[in-house]
Amino acid sequence: MSINEQSDPARAASRNEAGAEGGSTSTSTKATRGDGTQPPRQVDLPRFRGRVIPPLDRAIIKILPPLLIIGLVVAVTLNPEGAAGVIGELRTFVTSGFTWLFVLYSLVALGVCGWLAFSRVGKIRLGGPQAKPEHGNFAWYSMLFACGQGIGLIFWSVAEPIMLRDESPVIAPQADTSGGGIVWSYFHWGVTAWAMYCVVAVCLAYSHHNLGKTLTFREATVDILPKRTQRGAGVIVELLAIIATVLGLATSFGFAALQFTSGLSSFTGLSAGPGLWIAVIVGLGGLTAISAFLGVNKGMRRVSEANSILSIVLMAAVFVFGPTIYIISNISETFGSFFYNFIPMSFWTDSPTAAAPIESWQDSWNGWWTVFIWCWVIAFSPFVAGFIARISRGRTIREFVIGVTVIPSLIVMIWIGILGSAAVYYDDQSNRSISDGVAADTSSGLFSMLSMVPIVGGLLLVISTILVATYYVTSLDAGTYALAEFVSAPNKSGPWFRVILVVSIAAVALILLSIGGTAVVDTVQTGTIIGAFPFSFVILLMIANLIRRLRKRNKEVKRLEKEVNDPAHRAEDDQLDADGLPLAHRAEH
Repeated sequence: MSINEQSDPARAASRNEAGAEGGSTSTSTKATRGDGTQPPRQVDLPRFRGRVIPPLDRAIIKILPPLLIIGLVVAVTLNPEGAAGVIGELRTFVTSGFTWLFVLYSLVALGVCGWLAFSRVGKIRLGGPQAKPEHGNFAWYSMLFACGQGIGLIFWSVAEPIMLRDESPVIAPQADTSGGGIVWSYFHWGVTAWAMYCVVAVCLAYSHHNLGKTLTFREATVDILPKRTQRGAGVIVELLAIIATVLGLATSFGFAALQFTSGLSSFTGLSAGPGLWIAVIVGLGGLTAISAFLGVNKGMRRVSEANSILSIVLMAAVFVFGPTIYIISNISETFGSFFYNFIPMSFWTDSPTAAAPIESWQDSWNGWWTVFIWCWVIAFSPFVAGFIARISRGRTIREFVIGVTVIPSLIVMIWIGILGSAAVYYDDQSNRSISDGVAADTSSGLFSMLSMVPIVGGLLLVISTILVATYYVTSLDAGTYALAEFVSAPNKSGPWFRVILVVSIAAVALILLSIGGTAVVDTVQTGTIIGAFPFSFVILLMIANLIRRLRKRNKEVKRLEKEVNDPAHRAEDDQLDADGLPLAHRAEH
């Protein structure tokens, strides 16, 4: 047992639990043998082969993000109109001058995923040749779907098809325009978005599971840079990832509270307000804290599997009790239109709009939709990709890419096909009352549609409201795991640290809502998405580094992959502390 474990049994127990939850071999030492000697010490896999962060860099990474976030929250709440104006101008700048960049980025993500899946590198197993998947397929798909898109699809699966009914560029106009919005929804939430998550996740996963690096952006990125710049660049990269994760989760928490209260209002008659928002944030934060404390296997996996079951019930009920024949027919038409228009939609930049400077991002269709959603995906990539990488040890790169892109995309298309088609049908039957409701409040679209489903509509309102809560719990839980890794690496974080992070994020959300209301939350969220512009360059650099690593994967690298993932005892294992770091480094720092 290491010195740290001997001096602090609680910390050692915490570390053992965290190691087990991560799917790695426990760091605990077995009972003393009969002859009084200790058995070989077991270690977490992969063995650490990354960088030990200098104390100054570690202090910057831990202290600076909270200060910057507090400063941003104060600035936005003191002058919300001024902050919204500045962020609006930045959004206009990004939309008018760089729509082509986000389109190119999405194509690069698709291309790299295709190369990884169909080239010989697809045979590489994350965690070395002997690694086995830590989670079954149902649990794996449930967790990656829940942390990736579950909460967004609850609302946009109805809102986007309705909002784009009469405005669907690229797609050839027809007498019935009901399918264009659904086709664009397939595009925005389907394979391209998942490829953008996947390409980031595989960079982190290979770096961590195969090379023994920490599960951080700096370790997956800086190798490609000149040595003299790596230390400073690593700190900057990690600061961007931490700030994006905290603000993204906090603002999403605020909107989840608003959306949850909208669901409650749909079947309880409760009116939304600050008091109810606070109660919802405290409730959802408490559930997330419990899940984060219990760990991936006991907490998030079970909630994610419950999400999947409730989602299947929701879709099946709408399909069976709703306009079944219309849904089948519309899914057939929109699937065909999606595959026919996929390439034109993927390359569409709306060049006439780019011919002259626009006064506002609102003058650009892409500013409202494609650029906005791609920025959203990039901004959420740090924690979504980080968590997907964490739970994917033991799968080949080919299995990983197909599992993270193709399967979730099919689920998304079926989800949107059923709920979006039902929404369009009931919208027509009710003289476009759903369209009017969505125009007034985006979050009300799903509940308006479900209330029109015969027989089971009331029950589905309850189920969908529960899904809002549970999908956000899993999303925040996944973000907490990734954030804990960013902040603590190369040291490991225990369950109580994850609980503290959940409380901190909930507090930021509570402050934003209680002081500034929805306008402030919206301003900070938009600012977070604008942050995707510089972060996209970090991700492109990381992708280039992954390609370089895979192309230079020789016998020495393969030996390293086996070494860091060797489950057998090695002499070096006796010189590690409770975090799996060499004792020599601890003495130095």
